[in-house]
Amino acid sequence: MHDIEPYYRWREYYIAAEDSDSPFFGRQYSEVSFTHRLYNFYLHPQWDAFGSSTLYGKILFADYEEGYALIELIGEWNDALHNDIMYLKRNIADHLYDKGISKYVFFCENVLNYHSALEDDYYAEWYEEVTDEMGWIVLINTRQHFQEEMEDAHLDRYLLFGEHFNDLHWQIQPKPQFVFAMVEALVYNRVKRIS
Repeated sequence: MHDIEPYYRWREYYIAAEDSDSPFFGRQYSEVSFTHRLYNFYLHPQWDAFGSSTLYGKILFADYEEGYALIELIGEWNDALHNDIMYLKRNIADHLYDKGISKYVFFCENVLNYHSALEDDYYAEWYEEVTDEMGWIVLINTRQHFQEEMEDAHLDRYLLFGEHFNDLHWQIQPKPQFVFAMVEALVYNRVKRIS
């Protein structure tokens, strides 16, 4: 896992550590020191810790004017043992929401598992906040078992994920704005089909 780097081809457009509105502003990174671990596996030092011991992320792009953020995740999303949604909500989403972000895109290719908790309070709160602002929360390219676990926990009431949001080849896009436009089109096409 230490070889899996966060996506870096959009760094000419955005670097979270250089964005004064980012929760990771001013963060320093090492290329030789591995400090983050997922169980017994070290992670590449460019990943950002946000409180969870099993889930890490990287804000790849944030556009405060348009109100969206593109975030890559790695690890295991474990609400049962570690309440990862609380860390994700409080330490990343709330911070970005206060700066005007109401549309969240999470790239989940590197999220290995999901373990649900009994309560969905953080999801419900987050959903209510973003929908008040005409926003949404999308998970892109989830693994089948991850998707099934989230569906079993009824999180599809709050998050958009599944077949319409899988197989999106976002890494080949030259600009983050193109990826957001693709995701936004998927969101609105799905909403149109449901209504």
